[in-house]
Amino acid sequence: MKKIDFESLILFEDKDYIVINKPPYLASLEVRNSPEACVLDLARSYFKKATLCHRLDKETSGILVIAKNTEAMSNLGKQFENRSVEKFYHAFTDGIHSFSNLTLSKPLATTNKGLAVINFTKGKKAVTVFNSLKFYKKNTLVECQLLTGRLHQIRAHLSFLNAPIINDLDYGGNALYLSSLKKGFNLKKNTDEKPLINRVALHSFKISFLSVKGSRVSYEAPYPKDIKALESQLLKY
Repeated sequence: MKKIDFESLILFEDKDYIVINKPPYLASLEVRNSPEACVLDLARSYFKKATLCHRLDKETSGILVIAKNTEAMSNLGKQFENRSVEKFYHAFTDGIHSFSNLTLSKPLATTNKGLAVINFTKGKKAVTVFNSLKFYKKNTLVECQLLTGRLHQIRAHLSFLNAPIINDLDYGGNALYLSSLKKGFNLKKNTDEKPLINRVALHSFKISFLSVKGSRVSYEAPYPKDIKALESQLLKY
C-alpha cells in the first residue's frame, strides 16, 4: 500500500474528536508481524494522544472516530456500551431484495477460523436493521444499521437473509464481473476478466452520537474510488 496522508482522510476535527474516512485495506490496529502502518499509527503521528473509539475490518472503508482525550474517549465509549451510537453501513448485495425496516436478531459466535456463525447456544446477541436503498439489474444497495457490534455481523446476517455482499466469498457472496451485466461483452484475447471490485463491497457510511457537550452530531463518509466505480457500472447496466 502506498504511503497514506492522514490529514487527507479527515472529515471533521475539533478539540475532542477526529473523524476520518478510512480507505480499504488499511487495518485499524497494528497487525502482528506486519510492516504496514495502521490507522492508530497514522493518527498518533498526527496527534500523539489519539485513541480509536471503535474499529473497522481491514477491507471495510468508511467512518471511523478517534478520540483526542480521555473525556472524549469515555463519552463515546459509554454510548457504545448503552448502544446509543447510530451506525449505518452501505452494502452492495447479490440479488434483488426488498427490505423495509427489517430487524434481524440472530446471536453470533466466532469460529476458530475467525468467521461469524449464527449460534443460539453460544452466540452473543446481534441485531441489525436493513433497508433497501437502490435496485440494480441483479443487485441491491442495502442500508444496514448496527444495533450491536459483533464481528462480521452485517456480513453474517445478510448471508442468513440470502443477500450476501458482492465479493464476500466467506459468506456466500460472488465476485461480480462486467460480463454478467453487459450484453455482448467481449473479453480481449489472452486476458482474464477482473471483478468489478476486489474486496467485500461494504462501506461504513454514517455515524451519529452525542458530543462531549451533549449535542447530537452526525458524519457521513463519501464512497472511495472502488465503490464509486462499482456503483457506476451497476447504474450503467
